[in-house]
Amino acid sequence: MANGGFTYGGLTFLSSPIFVEAILPFLLVFTIVFAILQKSEILGKGKKQIDAITSLVIGLLVISFGQAVGIIVQLIPFLAVSLVILLVFLLLLGSFQKEGKFEIHTSIKVVLTIIISIAVIVAILMITGAWDNISDFIFLNAGSGFILNVVFVIIVIGAIVAVILGGGKKKDKKKEDEE
Repeated sequence: MANGGFTYGGLTFLSSPIFVEAILPFLLVFTIVFAILQKSEILGKGKKQIDAITSLVIGLLVISFGQAVGIIVQLIPFLAVSLVILLVFLLLLGSFQKEGKFEIHTSIKVVLTIIISIAVIVAILMITGAWDNISDFIFLNAGSGFILNVVFVIIVIGAIVAVILGGGKKKDKKKEDEE
């Protein structure tokens, strides 16, 4: 075989719809649900069989709904690209630290968590089509100026509260260190 893989009708096995839209999403959902059930021990301690059956049912239910599979299939490339970007960032950050002493400062962890959370929410909204509805509502509505002003005020108030709470913790730490 000159193309280096199993082909059927011009498609490779890895790009076939059955593999991409059924097998991979099933395995992903099954594995994640099983890991969560094992870690949390929701269904009981040492109940691998029950966790496996529950994960199997949830995995099969997910692949039976095309919309859920579509969201998963479209979200995975976003996840892969995001992980590569995060890896590059961590490599660059680690290049400025001593070998074997890599540690991320708490403030960087908080900022990364906020950025990642916003990116995932926006990606899910864009994939599901809800982003268009939200942007139309905010920017094309007659009262959009009012809505934008309210959002801006909430962001400013949130930033002020974050600075005040963050500044108070630093002052308390300095007082404790002095004593």
